[in-house]
Amino acid sequence: MRQYKSPPKIEITSEQRLSDVVFDRARREPNSVLLRRMEGEQWRDVTAAQFRDEVAGLAKGLIAAGVEHGDRVGLMARTCYEWTLVDYAVWTAGGVTVPIYESSSSEQIQWVLDNSDSVATFVENADHESRARAVTEELPELRSLWRIDAGAIAELTSNGASVSDEVLEQRRREGHSGEIATIIYTSGTTGRPKGCELTHANMLSAVRNVMAGQLRSLFTVGDRSTLLFLPLAHSYARLIQVSCVESGTTMGHFPTTGPELLDGLAGFRPTFLLAMPRVFEKIYNRSEQTASSQGKGKIFARAAQTAIDYSIAQQSGGPGLGLRMRHALFDKLVYGKILARVGGRATHAVSGGSALGERLGHFFRGIGLTVIEGYGLTETSGPATVNDPNAIKIGTVGQPLPGVAVRIADDGEVLVQGPNVMSGYWRNEAATADSFDEEGWYRTGDIGELDDEGYLSITGRKKEILVTSGGKNVAPVVLEDRVNSHPLVSQCMVVGDNRHFIAALVTVDPEALEFWKETHGKRGGIRELIRDPDLIAAVQEAVDRANSAVSRAESIRRFEILPVEFTKEGGQISDSMKLKRHVVTKQFAAEIEGIYAD
Repeated sequence: MRQYKSPPKIEITSEQRLSDVVFDRARREPNSVLLRRMEGEQWRDVTAAQFRDEVAGLAKGLIAAGVEHGDRVGLMARTCYEWTLVDYAVWTAGGVTVPIYESSSSEQIQWVLDNSDSVATFVENADHESRARAVTEELPELRSLWRIDAGAIAELTSNGASVSDEVLEQRRREGHSGEIATIIYTSGTTGRPKGCELTHANMLSAVRNVMAGQLRSLFTVGDRSTLLFLPLAHSYARLIQVSCVESGTTMGHFPTTGPELLDGLAGFRPTFLLAMPRVFEKIYNRSEQTASSQGKGKIFARAAQTAIDYSIAQQSGGPGLGLRMRHALFDKLVYGKILARVGGRATHAVSGGSALGERLGHFFRGIGLTVIEGYGLTETSGPATVNDPNAIKIGTVGQPLPGVAVRIADDGEVLVQGPNVMSGYWRNEAATADSFDEEGWYRTGDIGELDDEGYLSITGRKKEILVTSGGKNVAPVVLEDRVNSHPLVSQCMVVGDNRHFIAALVTVDPEALEFWKETHGKRGGIRELIRDPDLIAAVQEAVDRANSAVSRAESIRRFEILPVEFTKEGGQISDSMKLKRHVVTKQFAAEIEGIYAD
């Protein structure tokens, strides 16, 4: 058993809360630019004093609307300025924010709001409102549904004008750091998301220690800014949001990761980025494709290899003269153009959610954009470990945050303990008990290794949860059970771990196939029919049914019908009739690669 821990740099006291910084910073630096918000096609500065006034006004509106101390308030929106405004207003009013992914289905919205007993929820637009309204009759505790783009924030602020500053300050200070600040729902193998209770102390400890530790240069040195475009319903982006407000780092929001994101980055010009590995894959692939279309594919290939060699050399005595000269040449011809696509000022990026891979890690550091990988879960308030950009080990997820301990159990599972670890799962004592060992260590479900300096490497996953390259957690059982319910389907295994979309392997029930053949006038066995358009359409019906229960990011985009069933004789099924995922993945590796070949 191996373990590593460094002492905390910051201790959180009982009277500290997440909302404090909004009022403290406005008092100390009222004219400092805390945020920038998009108005039309222009970025407008929002000072610390302006943000404090907006937060206070909305918090008063929440109090006037009947939100009590400790009440849960849902928040469903894309990544936008209003997300951060509502988050801090809920905390200021003494409430608990309950994030909902904006891509969530009505079924998912109902579960989150019902399980959390939310008394109100914010939605951003008509689409979100439609999905939420579809289930409001099933939510007896939900009293209010406020739509942001229909003027809800202005209306609430106006209605709260009668609430005095003294009443607001009293409400804000009623709580303590050990109280729940947010309940974030994360997918589980049962298909029912569990609500992670994160306290003010959990989040403040993670944020302040990472800023005083590994990421101090990102948040405390020089002119600092970042553009958030990942979902703020995810603990990863949420931690960066809080870190920016705590440190005074200028923050902007962008609602999509689509092609227009590059224009947003070019206009905002952040000094560091926050992204999932898929974003870096897109930047690399698009750069390579552009070069090839211009007849410069060979030049790009040489430039890429030079960047990788240059980065690797930095770990072993530094690059020689020849490599430095090649690097300088490609810096002018290639690297500068790639960096210009993300604004031209970014020198660092923080990546999490899944593995980036050593090749891309070395490539980006070689061109001048050091990608800092970390590791954590919603249950650890985001990060548990992270690399220090001044002492980075590419291929690892860094060392534990100050005050956090990481242990490798005898079976290789990564265990975590520290002030950032959640207090438990909301109203789920059994799940909470199962998630901690007898010494109080949180069981992550991941397999990893610690080196002598405390750098963690993740080598596998005990859990069946899949994590896409975009960082989305997906519970395969939810999808598999629904696909399996179709008469034609015998078995379904969802794949997509560290891939950019979810897919599935599907087997067909032999008896059901015979009936289907008779009714559809078909001949031949499954091997002759796996490419039959009508059979594919029938399986697609099962997939569509499964997809209706999840968000698009969790949905099955492609599937492959296999010519055989999974059996005990074939080694794919255990004696207890459980699917051996690792066996299926190995045996049908070619089929899986075929799905993702495009």
